[in-house]
Amino acid sequence: MSSDSAVRPFHLAIPVDNIARAREFYGDVLGCSEGRSAEEWVDWDFYGHQLVTHLAPEQTGVAHHNPVDGHAVPVPHFGVVLTMETWRELADRVAAKGIQFVIEPHVRFAGKPGEQATMFFYDYSGNALEFKAFKDLSQLFAS
Repeated sequence: MSSDSAVRPFHLAIPVDNIARAREFYGDVLGCSEGRSAEEWVDWDFYGHQLVTHLAPEQTGVAHHNPVDGHAVPVPHFGVVLTMETWRELADRVAAKGIQFVIEPHVRFAGKPGEQATMFFYDYSGNALEFKAFKDLSQLFAS
């Protein structure tokens, strides 16, 4: 699928089981700026994208894992592709905040098409997040 040359922000709404804890995780741990909010939802600037945490405790939790490159990758998951510097800073920040990694920060597919730095962890409601970085962004869709 092709698109215009400018990457447009995505919008994603996810369930959380506690709005105060969502504020703590996305605001304090990840450092996202809070936008509009109401009693049951909060908009976040998620690295330039619009992430909305909606209070829906019955919808939270981990669903499944698939094997990828020797790791059990949580499904579903979401995240963003960062610069290598920002990725390293986030890995350090998350570790310093005591968040347990599901998959520790490492380089996946080393020396192969699509080589990437990646890490996985859960938010406080059990939503799986993956953050990636590429030395060469042209490898994003390499096969």
